[in-house]
Amino acid sequence: MVTTDDRGGRPPVSGLLTAVPSVARADGSVVRLRMLRARDRREWEALRSVNARWLSEWEATSPEPAPFRLSFRQLVRWFDKEAQGRRMLPFVITLDGVLVGQMHLFGITWGSTRSGAAGYWVSRSVAGQGIAPLALAMLCDHAFGSLGMHRIEVNIRPDNDASLRVVAKLGMRDEGIRAKYLHINGAWHDHRTFALTTEDPQAQAMVSRLTQQQHAPERRHTEAGPR
Repeated sequence: MVTTDDRGGRPPVSGLLTAVPSVARADGSVVRLRMLRARDRREWEALRSVNARWLSEWEATSPEPAPFRLSFRQLVRWFDKEAQGRRMLPFVITLDGVLVGQMHLFGITWGSTRSGAAGYWVSRSVAGQGIAPLALAMLCDHAFGSLGMHRIEVNIRPDNDASLRVVAKLGMRDEGIRAKYLHINGAWHDHRTFALTTEDPQAQAMVSRLTQQQHAPERRHTEAGPR
């Protein structure tokens, strides 16, 4: 049961920041979502540095030059403030305790909307290994189940094939194009919106369903003819 602490229907901060259950994968590795911490600085900066070129083509940028750049400690404090204000779930993704990416739920609104948008990235070293869809499923289960949210959307550039595969694995509904939706790497880009609401069967027990899909034995082709 989801409890609320004000007329806006927002959950208590303690509920918002409740630890998301970690998930063990078929190979025994463990994926976890948690908050970024001040002691993560060296590991975080190394991860961002090695993935800078990999991420530059896809990450949002400001159309105006930023007046200053946040230090790592300032970034951690800003994430904490946004979480305390119930406006964002700013998680990092870890694999066996090692930082490998981020998974955020941002633009959170409560009241009669109870929605948010998910954004994520993973290190090139683990891309294509099922980390991103699992982390997104973990975030959705937490948001829909523990927090009582109604809708989660993901906005993806039409040419970002890797991210399109992530939402396809989770059965998210394609709601069409948003023209010039987000500024990335110096230009405004169209995005496709994918979403789930609590009424969608795909929104139920997403981690369990995804895990079952990944563990299901592949069907063998026994019939002759083109495949």
